[in-house]
Amino acid sequence: MRKLLLVIATAALMTACASTPTQTSNMAQANAAIAAAKQANHQAKKVNYEWRDTGKILKKAGKARDKGEFDVAVKLANKAKAQAVNAYAQYEEQKNAQPRY
Repeated sequence: MRKLLLVIATAALMTACASTPTQTSNMAQANAAIAAAKQANHQAKKVNYEWRDTGKILKKAGKARDKGEFDVAVKLANKAKAQAVNAYAQYEEQKNAQPRY
């Protein structure tokens, strides 16, 4: 459980640092962020641990990128990536857990 909390805290900190208001993103940065989020989410999907909202957030990131709202797209993609990383960490934490019936 401590590992999971550490992963969640680290991902939240990385997301907060990556989305500073003074940073101006461009199309390439938005594409890279979305691609990284999709790759992380694919890993979680492969083990059937994709979180409910991750795909929705990725769609919103794509729409924001298409509208030219690159800062919003990067912020959303980073959020989706953090969720995917946390989902996979949850899988790793729970794959060997014994049921408590």
